[in-house]
Amino acid sequence: MMIENNNPEINVDELMEKIRQEILSRQGYSSGASINNNDADTSDFTSNISSRMGYIESLLKNAESRAYIRTKWPEKLDRFPFNLISKLQTLILKGINFLFKDQREVNFNLILSLKECLMINHHLTAEIKTLKSQIDDCLITGDTHFQGINERLNILDNSVQKFGKQIVAVDNRFQGVNDHLNIVDNSIQEIEQQITAVDTGFQGVNDHLNIVDNSIQELGKQIVAVDTRFQGMNERHFRNDSYLKNDLMQQKRLISLFLEEARQRLPEPFNQEQLQTFVSEDEHLLDAFYLAFEDHFRGTREDVFNKLKVYLPLIEKANVGTPDAPILDVGCGRGEWLELLKESGYTARGLDINRVMIEQCQARGLEVIAGDVIDYLESLPENSLGAVTGFHIIEHLPFKMLMRLFSETVRVIKPQGLVIFETPNPDNVLVGSNTFYLDPTHINPLPSATVKFMAETFGLYNTQIITLHPYPENAKMNGQGVAERFNDLFYGPQDYALVGYKHE
Repeated sequence: MMIENNNPEINVDELMEKIRQEILSRQGYSSGASINNNDADTSDFTSNISSRMGYIESLLKNAESRAYIRTKWPEKLDRFPFNLISKLQTLILKGINFLFKDQREVNFNLILSLKECLMINHHLTAEIKTLKSQIDDCLITGDTHFQGINERLNILDNSVQKFGKQIVAVDNRFQGVNDHLNIVDNSIQEIEQQITAVDTGFQGVNDHLNIVDNSIQELGKQIVAVDTRFQGMNERHFRNDSYLKNDLMQQKRLISLFLEEARQRLPEPFNQEQLQTFVSEDEHLLDAFYLAFEDHFRGTREDVFNKLKVYLPLIEKANVGTPDAPILDVGCGRGEWLELLKESGYTARGLDINRVMIEQCQARGLEVIAGDVIDYLESLPENSLGAVTGFHIIEHLPFKMLMRLFSETVRVIKPQGLVIFETPNPDNVLVGSNTFYLDPTHINPLPSATVKFMAETFGLYNTQIITLHPYPENAKMNGQGVAERFNDLFYGPQDYALVGYKHE
């Protein structure tokens, strides 16, 4: 806010020019002169700046006092005839103030700008003083530091001189060592010549050793071949030994049975019932042979054990294998499936007519019953089993017996009970034309569509065919189109399984 005063208007240009001239005159040099900073004393220069700043501030105060709005008539004009009419004076003052309104605003802005410049100069002056003080301190500290460095350099120079003398001494010693090394080098050259001569002799020995090594490798190959043949002979001997032992046990049982019956009947002749007993025993004459056959063609217990693991998820999903819903494995054979179920915590028992296999299963702690599959199923009540399984059993049955197997199986399993029958896959040409007939007890190949139709006819639902055990990839032909079709027909799955469930 501007304060009115009885001061005349100020010409800013003239004021700035006066300020410049005053500063130049006080410094003692013209507008084109320069200051020699190296010759001027810093403290005098600072005091001169302070005095000049004070003079500028006084000029600004005077200019500011004269820049306010006029409210009084000038004293020089406050006499006759200008002082006659006060209203006329007031009117003239208002006119003058109105005419110079913009000029006053400009004057005030310039004065404010100059004040800001003065404040900045004061701040810069204070900063310069602080900087000078810091520089002086740094110079004092630096001088002390450089003096210490100089002393250290003198010490270092003395150490370098001593080190130089030591280097000269060491150089002299190395000269003697170098002469000694030359002598050693000559000795090494002589030794190398001797080693070259020895190496030539060893080269001949090495050639001879290579010949011996090749002979040993050939001998090793022959030993491996002999070992392989011996291993095969050992396996065959083991199978034959197992077969002979089992067969002798069966023969011993028959002889014992015959002697016991003869002892009870003598001197009477055998009746029809006793003769029928001997005839029935005739069916078990090949039990030991069939076990040896299984060992040779079916694979090891470990192989079969691992292949059957694919069915465990079906057992778990069907929620069977409990004491209330046990599993019956018909034609259980060597008992791999029963052993897998037992290890997995399921309740299961097996059924077979081969006495040798039954004895082996029982020796492993498995529950196995001797009996005909149809007779045994007919003896069971309805809805008494959780699942019926059979692996490579249905291809051994005549058609009418196979029909009865499906009928009795559906009858004895509980609602939602599970049925699994695995059999060779005749869709594979090699299986249907060759490998199926390796087992002389096989009757006919069973196409999967026929078995699925039979199962659904007897009441199984949600039936599916799972193909299993294709030939390894290295047995297949490379290529596409015809090669792929050929691989499907000849090297596809060798077995399949029927899976079905009983309606509620």
